[in-house]
Amino acid sequence: MEHKFPGCCDGSGTSRQSTWLLRLKSGSWARPVAYWTAREKPGRRANRTAARETVDTGGTGAGLCSSVLQPLVMASEKPQDLMVTCTAPVNIAVIKYWGKRDEALILPINSSLSVTLHQDQLKTTTTAAISKDFTEDRIWLNGREEDVGQPRLQACLREIRRLARKRRSTGDGDALPLSLGYKVHVASVNNFPTAAGLASSAAGYACLAYTLARVYGVEGDLSEVARRGSGSACRSLYGGFVEWQMGEQADGKDSIARQIAPEWHWPQLRVLILVVSAEKKPTGSTVGMQTSVATSTLLKFRAESIVPERMKEMTRCIQEQDFQAFAQLTMKDSNQFHATCLDTFPPISYLNDTSRRIIQLVHRFNAHHGQTKVAYTFDAGPNAVIFTLEDTVAEFVAAVRHSFPPAANGDKFLKGLQVAPVLLSDELKTSLATEPSPGGVQYIIATQVGPGPQVLDDPHHHLLGPDGLPQRDL
Repeated sequence: MEHKFPGCCDGSGTSRQSTWLLRLKSGSWARPVAYWTAREKPGRRANRTAARETVDTGGTGAGLCSSVLQPLVMASEKPQDLMVTCTAPVNIAVIKYWGKRDEALILPINSSLSVTLHQDQLKTTTTAAISKDFTEDRIWLNGREEDVGQPRLQACLREIRRLARKRRSTGDGDALPLSLGYKVHVASVNNFPTAAGLASSAAGYACLAYTLARVYGVEGDLSEVARRGSGSACRSLYGGFVEWQMGEQADGKDSIARQIAPEWHWPQLRVLILVVSAEKKPTGSTVGMQTSVATSTLLKFRAESIVPERMKEMTRCIQEQDFQAFAQLTMKDSNQFHATCLDTFPPISYLNDTSRRIIQLVHRFNAHHGQTKVAYTFDAGPNAVIFTLEDTVAEFVAAVRHSFPPAANGDKFLKGLQVAPVLLSDELKTSLATEPSPGGVQYIIATQVGPGPQVLDDPHHHLLGPDGLPQRDL
């Protein structure tokens, strides 16, 4: 449902030199904001630009009225310039995506399903600025300038600008006040290890797509834009539990992300990220997928014969909050994904000895309790993502501490959500039966399911200064 702004401006919905953010005071929604930007030029009424998102309120529209509109500070004082800052989350797949049927369009050989993690613990922050004074497109990642000509980055920029031109040429809404010929500067930072198997590219490209859409006034689903940068990035455009439908069309128009349950659907679910290594993985996901598609017969069988039913079953597990089945299927799919990597020729191994020790720890922990209380999954890297319920978190964290005693950072071993310390029973220690591996796990990030991308309205959050260059403290 699309929401205009009756009664908040001049009767036509046009804001006077203001940026407005629509927030729902109670509840949440799949796409968290509807965002309008407008400027007035001297002597005439401002054109209205819209970077709008459909707000999903479950079909009720309850609580939406002019009282929830709040004026924000303009992002830039210079006429015809614009600066926007957004954040986007990490997502962790429980039914894995591995392999493309179209490298150019980033179309997968199978559908996938993921859990969006909370941005209080893991997120990408991106600022995009557009100005008539910029002479070229530029991008900085984690404070370092990168090659803006990188093919996937260029694909995202081209697609956003194409959509903006299409909107202008078709007369969909008022004319854009910003010239599409203006260059853009982008700065992006992660608050978690990059390229270490923690879905940094997914969060990064989702944030890039989301931020550029607001700069250029692009509306609608951004799956195709984000997907051009990193396939799984389209899943980070939504909060909660998200499926990426592989689609069937050659042009990829039906290969989109869709939320299957919002972030508040399963409030007891918790996520622990066991950081084994923050180093860049030796085999990147892109190269790994290409090699697997070319050489692994197991991958083809998985995509065609296994994943379709697993997608249905995982959706059921989430909708019914069936943790036992959810946990077991999550572990089985992770194991099968890594089996396809070993079936690749030459074989790819993303797990290390500590990863395998964590797998043993989980199974022994579950065997001790006589039920599946924790589950592991590994993406293309050695770091483990653990799913469990709120009442099991403290005991499992204690089990990790017992098996992987902190080397020298005991006070910083646990980050994120607070977890009360507990003592392990002697019976559980005996059941774990593992030789301690000091320092094997560098630290733990405790988090939960979270929302999709957000717009940061406070200009102090901008990563770029008024000159369009990174702030010094980046």
